[in-house]
Amino acid sequence: MIFDEERLPSKVRVGYMSYEVRPYNHPPLRCCFECQKYVHVAVMCAQANKDAGGVPVNTNTESVKEELSLSATAVEGNSALLTGGARLRKKNVETPYIVFMSLLEGHVSPRERRSTELAAVTIERWYMAPGVQRIEIRQNGVVGTLFLPPGPGPFPAMLDLWGMGGGLPEYRSALFASRGYASLSLAYVGHKELPGPQNRINVGDSYFKSAFHLLQDHHQVCADRVGIIGLSFGVYLTLRIATQTGVKPSCLICINGPVGSTIKLSDADGKTVQFESDQKYWTYDDQGHVSFRDVSLPANLLPESKVKLEHLACPLMYIVGEDDLSASSIENANLIEETLRAAGKSQLFTRLSYPGAGHLIEPPYTPNSRASLWSVKPIKRITLWGGHLAPHAAAQEDAWKKILDFMESVLRQ
Repeated sequence: MIFDEERLPSKVRVGYMSYEVRPYNHPPLRCCFECQKYVHVAVMCAQANKDAGGVPVNTNTESVKEELSLSATAVEGNSALLTGGARLRKKNVETPYIVFMSLLEGHVSPRERRSTELAAVTIERWYMAPGVQRIEIRQNGVVGTLFLPPGPGPFPAMLDLWGMGGGLPEYRSALFASRGYASLSLAYVGHKELPGPQNRINVGDSYFKSAFHLLQDHHQVCADRVGIIGLSFGVYLTLRIATQTGVKPSCLICINGPVGSTIKLSDADGKTVQFESDQKYWTYDDQGHVSFRDVSLPANLLPESKVKLEHLACPLMYIVGEDDLSASSIENANLIEETLRAAGKSQLFTRLSYPGAGHLIEPPYTPNSRASLWSVKPIKRITLWGGHLAPHAAAQEDAWKKILDFMESVLRQ
């Protein structure tokens, strides 16, 4: 039923029957994976065209007035939203987040009861565009997940490395594939299918070299257009792969990470001892939450672990969250810039720096966690990431756009 009134009646009578009136919620609208905005749904992308990789490109732009959201509920079977110390991370990228949005009458504070619901819509936020392939990789000892864009290719590609939190996060690679890039998300620590204890890195340079070549040699990948992206400890690995293993990536993207390690290497191949074996650089706030920031100060890094930055031969984008409480990102960015300048390679370096942003600069609209659970055994430990909500969210949105622009300029030109 459609009522030509500002307020809905509570009930209507049809014959001798009385029915309660409730607002109608439309079926879910699919969020456009291209723009990654909740308010920009599929109906706004009807005029999408195709790029060379066969992925729809948005040609519409909608201007939406930004307002404070008073409440939000996320419902998704494979991700946990933990309050008071956890991260919301998409585990199953083949299913969407379900986002329910409603417009309430008047100004409503969180303490008040809900007012009249004027309109509501349910939106699906997907990480995989239609036609993107997800392929589990268990080959030559390499453990990862490969995402391929729709179409025959060949595609430019990215090797995707995360931090010491371990496991196999896939959502960034899924988004890259939705933009026309093949992407291999690689596990290297904290995964049951890797050798040895999960609290240490039991793979070395040869493992990362094999992963890079596996991606590079894929028949749907442009062999001379493969980059590497790393966050946190993944930055150290990204730089190490590019300067010490003999591979030749086309570009590097580094987000809040060090140029070396305080973790003692057990051999020349880069394997390590247990991550928590050396705690002398850990600091704590008044709640007992641990910060790893001082661990990665250049002066505290093991000299033998520092990468040979002067050997860098490809463009490098380094992204800094100035409120990073987990890594000394500003100091490491300064060291990279100074070393490349001294080597006559300053043209290779691009820095993005974001005041108020923390350590976990992820794809946009990923909720920031200023602190989250790091470990349960042998003791429960909360680690500090940093970042304030508004500037961190803005940093994620801006950095993602510039990451894609950087990839476009290096891998597609």
